[in-house]
Amino acid sequence: MKTRPYIVSHMVASIDGRIDCSMVEKISGDEYYTTLERLDCPSLLEGRVTLEHYSAEKEPFVATVNKPVDKPSVNIAVKSDAYMVAVDTRGRLRWPSSEIDGTPLLCIVSELVPEEYLDMLREQEISWICIGKDSIDLPRAMEILRNEFDVKRLAVLGGGHINGRFLEAGLIDEVSLLLAPGIDGRAGQTALFDGIRDMSHPPVPLKLASVEPLANGTVWVRYTLKKIDQDDKTGKGMTQ
Repeated sequence: MKTRPYIVSHMVASIDGRIDCSMVEKISGDEYYTTLERLDCPSLLEGRVTLEHYSAEKEPFVATVNKPVDKPSVNIAVKSDAYMVAVDTRGRLRWPSSEIDGTPLLCIVSELVPEEYLDMLREQEISWICIGKDSIDLPRAMEILRNEFDVKRLAVLGGGHINGRFLEAGLIDEVSLLLAPGIDGRAGQTALFDGIRDMSHPPVPLKLASVEPLANGTVWVRYTLKKIDQDDKTGKGMTQ
């Protein structure tokens, strides 16, 4: 029995690995979306920063009484073959609709969210997974996503910090990377995978699956992840 979805990180970056939205929009075309369709991942997941930029209301949610939920819960507002999954640890995003581009919204939050936030989601008929005391318990959230929402394949669409959290938790099965024909070069810009604070975290080895040049000069590279023996921080204990 599968305990979580097959998870693909799908990103577009400059050749120096930067992913600032306004920058990559200037050096890429619609290949991000055409290749995403080919990944056969009906359900998509984005982090709070990306969703603030593209999909959520501009003004954040502010609770009248900031009383945390402080317990796990799951709400299945609608059963669907596909979901747009929003990772929003403290429940800051407000939504203009229960759908994004016609796909039902599903919010993953921590138990730090105010009770009022879940009340708002319930009123809008938005599904949620509330799990994790101090931050979202991503491994458990992915198990719930698979076993209660029947999500078999999931594309994680970044940004860099949510990618880093999935990587650190050992939840990524495949990396789908579009290298767009351009260089960022600005100091301090977020990388493809970012934010892991454990400086002893070993590099994650990859196995090349395919390389495909696209018409506009973008290169589509796909990797699968090799597994590392977590007791071997040097990386010498990796297996295929």
